[in-house]
Amino acid sequence: MDENVETRRELLTLDELTARVGMSVRNIRFYTTKGLVPPPIRRGRSGYYSSEHIARLELVQELQAHGFTLSAIERYVAGIPVDASPEEIALHRTMLAPWQADLPVEMSRAELDRRTGRTLSDDDLTTLAALGIVFRTKRGRYEVAVSQLSVGLGLLDLGFPVEAALAAAEVYAEHGRQVAHELNELFRTMVWPVYKESGASAETLREVVERLKPLSIASLVSAYEAGMDEDRRQRAERRARRASGD
Repeated sequence: MDENVETRRELLTLDELTARVGMSVRNIRFYTTKGLVPPPIRRGRSGYYSSEHIARLELVQELQAHGFTLSAIERYVAGIPVDASPEEIALHRTMLAPWQADLPVEMSRAELDRRTGRTLSDDDLTTLAALGIVFRTKRGRYEVAVSQLSVGLGLLDLGFPVEAALAAAEVYAEHGRQVAHELNELFRTMVWPVYKESGASAETLREVVERLKPLSIASLVSAYEAGMDEDRRQRAERRARRASGD
């Protein structure tokens, strides 16, 4: 870390840092010993913290919110260059943030049953989880996509097979990972360098990504619909060839 650059940045004491990121002194020191954030900047006998410390701690918080274990967080952070700027670290955090406007609502099992008006079976919960609607948390509660709950209950009423839901979830997961990887590479290699060269702030970059998220979701839906149309067309052509004896 270039101390000449740091002298031009706002430096925080440990107490100021805890207030800024909403994290305890104990946790900050723990993450420092784990190498998730760099050690404090020494000024005589005192230690100070910069915007890089803030960005990395906020990234750790974001990863925790997504259910990453400590070892998973360590692996993720290890992939970020040690000389990454706060803006570059903010890009990672922005890409992790939810892409859908409706955030899940946490409920107890009793609250979920009241909300659905029924006692959900284990198979029901497995199906709803595979459909991306209800997830059990480590605390024994449930995160619920409320806007999609009625859709999921309707599928349960129609006898949607749990095996199909699980198979579909595997398809979504496999292709979702590929899309996520390629989009991250696109932002890293084509978007971020342009804004970095222009001197744009982390907040500007965050706003750009947030504006692109709904467009990306709409584009994925359009691509899916086009793919379905093409698949139906090809199937119809194959049936026509078989019927004609070709």
